[in-house]
Amino acid sequence: MRDDVTLSAPGGALRARGAVLLISTYELGRQPLSLASPLALLERAGFSPAAIDLAVQRLDPEAVGRARLVAISVPMHTALRLGAKAVERIGSINPACRICLYGLYATLNAEELLRRGADFIIGGEQEEPLLRLAEDLDRGGTGRAVDGVGASAPAAPSLRKVVFAVPRRAALPPLEAYARLEHAGVTRLAGQTEASRGCLHFCRHCPIPPVYAGRFFVVPRDVVLADVRQQAAAGATHITFGDPDFLNGPGHSLAIVRAMHAEFPSLTFDFTAKIEHILKRRELLPDLARLGCLFIVSAVESIDDRVLAILDKGHTRGDVEAVIDLTRRAGITLRPSLVPFTPWTSLGGYRDLLEFVERRGLIDHLDPVQLVIRLLLPPGSLLLRRPEMREHLGPFDPARFTYAWRHPDARMDRLQQDLSALVGKAAHEGEDPRLTFDRIAARAGASRLQAPIHRRIVHDKGRPPRLTEPWFC
Repeated sequence: MRDDVTLSAPGGALRARGAVLLISTYELGRQPLSLASPLALLERAGFSPAAIDLAVQRLDPEAVGRARLVAISVPMHTALRLGAKAVERIGSINPACRICLYGLYATLNAEELLRRGADFIIGGEQEEPLLRLAEDLDRGGTGRAVDGVGASAPAAPSLRKVVFAVPRRAALPPLEAYARLEHAGVTRLAGQTEASRGCLHFCRHCPIPPVYAGRFFVVPRDVVLADVRQQAAAGATHITFGDPDFLNGPGHSLAIVRAMHAEFPSLTFDFTAKIEHILKRRELLPDLARLGCLFIVSAVESIDDRVLAILDKGHTRGDVEAVIDLTRRAGITLRPSLVPFTPWTSLGGYRDLLEFVERRGLIDHLDPVQLVIRLLLPPGSLLLRRPEMREHLGPFDPARFTYAWRHPDARMDRLQQDLSALVGKAAHEGEDPRLTFDRIAARAGASRLQAPIHRRIVHDKGRPPRLTEPWFC
């Protein structure tokens, strides 16, 4: 922190064009809603903020030099690590500006980020605390007494419902700069929005429960539909709902997609939902398919029932099998996300996962990176308190913003590192995911798989729909 710096003079210093600069570093290859939403509130209050998305733009030294307040969005772990590097660069370009980090991973890593040079941390429902911070600084305040803003010490996340405005996307790079939908042999422009925030559940490995503590907020239907409308006007023919779980509020979500389909009958969509919610709401699947749902992302994480119980996922291997069948019958693709490397996953268990993926015809349903994800333990993780975790737990690693852990079988740690390098190289070279899967299986010694390595690659139109951004978190 730079306690010796006085930020602003009276007279609306932060309301000048570009005096507030919002930065995104990474949002899963999508146009960042984490910028568009606070941009709307700031503009409505009379500010003229600038925005940079470092995923597709360079950091502009002139824009940083004009800024009196820079706010960096860090909604996920990759964004956090990139955001921490941006703090150093921004501080070197403009030592007089104040730097705020906001988002899920800002809250979890508040102490380390403040130590590294951040002045303010905001978590939870972040737009209004960010607006209050800008207004306080604009009046010549220090920002230290603003509710929901951490300064010299972390503050509790703001969990008061936001008065939403329609996200402001005009200042952001166009949709053409971002990930697209691949479906039926063609690529199409894709947008994203959200119908809700937070989550009712407490999966122990998830970063949401330590911040939202079981709270769940809906975004008003008219705001969501207006956001969809402006993205459709910009060329989007597919919408991703970025909610942590779209089926936390099924009535609200279904009303939105029904209204969306009535206005845009050819617009398709995808969403994320828990396995247990898909099972509970199975009767909705045919209607969702009719309304344009192409795929559902679900945090399957593991097919080992012991691991699933430790993570408190709320589903079993059998439930996963049932959902695969239900979604297929409905004509919807299930795209699992996985955490295959945990302290409790044996080499045999990993091979079993690969064989499950092959047997259930899921190779084309997941990006190879899903097969190398290692359990992340950020500060505040509910797993840190679990007895199953303690014997494997190491110290906090500030460079990686996670607690270290070691597998009891050293071969598993080596395998994860080896496969991560393999997958990274394959993605860089544009290798067909089916071939990458075969390489993973061969390296892991999964000898019971039906198909040999170097399977015939068929560039057909029958592969399940996906977004072109393969990364995960």
